Amino acid sequence: MELDSASPPPSPTHRPVEVLVVGTGAVGGYYAAQLAKAGARVSTTHRSDLMVVREQGIHIDALHGPQHFRPAQVLAEVAEFAGSPDYILVALKVLEEIPTAELIRPAVGAETAILLLQNGVNIEEPVAEAFPANELLSGLAFVCLNRTAPGHIRHTCYGHLNIGRFPGGPSAAAERLAQLFVAAGTPCAVTENIALERWKKLVWNAAFNPLSVLGQATTRAILDQPESAQLAQQIMTEVCAIATACGFPLGEETVQKNLQATRRMQPYQTSMLLDDQAGRSMEVEAILGNAVRAGRRHRVATPGLECLYALMSLRVKQSTSGNRPVTHQ
Repeated sequence: MELDSASPPPSPTHRPVEVLVVGTGAVGGYYAAQLAKAGARVSTTHRSDLMVVREQGIHIDALHGPQHFRPAQVLAEVAEFAGSPDYILVALKVLEEIPTAELIRPAVGAETAILLLQNGVNIEEPVAEAFPANELLSGLAFVCLNRTAPGHIRHTCYGHLNIGRFPGGPSAAAERLAQLFVAAGTPCAVTENIALERWKKLVWNAAFNPLSVLGQATTRAILDQPESAQLAQQIMTEVCAIATACGFPLGEETVQKNLQATRRMQPYQTSMLLDDQAGRSMEVEAILGNAVRAGRRHRVATPGLECLYALMSLRVKQSTSGNRPVTHQ
C-alpha cells in the first residue's frame, strides 16, 4: 500500500495535525508512517539514513502489506524544522549521552505537546523539568520491529500503543493523537496512569532484553531452555514486587500473561540484542538500573534483577573500553 504525508488531503477549513518525529529508527519510522496514513503532516529527523530517506522515503514491510511513507520534511537536525509542531514524538533511546530535552528544544513551541515513546521507567522527569509549560505525554509501543537497512523497516508482530499524560490525569492532547493512530488502524489506548503501564511493560523488557544479550538468543530460545525460562519468570516476578512497593500494584496474572504472549510470538531478536550485535549503546540504565534502584529504595529483594544488572553493566563497560569478547553469529 502506498501512502504519502500529503494523503488524504486536508479539508479546506482544517489544517492537518503537524508532527515532528525525533529519532526515526524502526519505532519512530513505523509510527510516523501510521500518523501520516491518518492524515497528519509528519516530518522526521535522521542520522545515517538521511539521504536515503530524502530520496526514497521509508519502506515498511508490514504485517498487512507493504507501506511507503514520504515525510513532509526530512531533517538532519531538529533546528531545521520549519514551523511549530502540534506534537513532537520522541523515539530516541534513553541513554545518558542523548540529551533529549536539549535536542528537541529548538522545535518546542508554546502549544507543542511532547510524546516520549521510549522504554524504561522513571524516564520523564528531565523533559518535564525542561518544559514545564508544555504538556508531556508518555507512551509505550508494544510491537516487534527491526530496521533491516537504511530507510527499510520490518514489522513482524503486534503494534498497539498505550499513551497518557505525565504524571497522570486526563489529556485532550493524548485523546487527539490516539484518534489519529486508531484512524490508521493502529490500536492506541489512553490511560490516566501511564506510570502503572510503564511498570507493566517493564515486566517483559527487564527479563527478555538482557537475557537475549547475555545468551545471544531469541525470545523463543530463552523460553525453550528450562533454566533461562525459569530465570525470566523470576525477573518478571521481582519487577512486579518493585512496582507494587512503588505504589503500582500489578495483578498476579501479569507474569503468566507475559510468558504466554511471548510463547505465541515468532522467535524475536530484541532491540537490545540487535544493539549489542551492532556495537550500539544499550538502554541498560532505563530498563534495569532504574528498576534496581527503585527496589533498593523500597528494600525489595531482587537477586535475579541485581545479577542481570551487574552482568549487563559489565557488558557495557567492556564494549566502551574495547575489551568486549568476539561473538560469533
